Amino acid sequence: MRGRWELSDAQWELIEPILRPKRGSDGRGRPWQDTRAVLNGILWVLGTGAQWRELPKKYPPYQTCHGRFQWWVREGKLEEILGVLAEELQARGKLELEEGFIDASFTGAKRGVLRSGHQARQGHEDPHHLH
Repeated sequence: MRGRWELSDAQWELIEPILRPKRGSDGRGRPWQDTRAVLNGILWVLGTGAQWRELPKKYPPYQTCHGRFQWWVREGKLEEILGVLAEELQARGKLELEEGFIDASFTGAKRGVLRSGHQARQGHEDPHHLH
């Protein structure tokens, strides 16, 4: 049984070509962890908000998942697969792409910091700032 954050077979078929590793013919280096399992681990972390080191043992090591996540973000692959999955959901009537909401979390501001992010001139000089 697949977990809440794991891809269905149909979803995996859509994005597998995007993430298929290009292997050299020399056969050197360690074999790649299963790409689908790595992506499912990444989706678990993103979906739960947990830290990488809390990744359940059923997924590849968190270092592998985190490294692949960073690489896929740099290469634009994560954005591409999320776009493909969003289009698939939209085609099934499960997602409306014209509307979007951003989490409206609030955090407290430090004393002495102006809205622009600069420190107020009330004697709160940044000791790390070189004049």
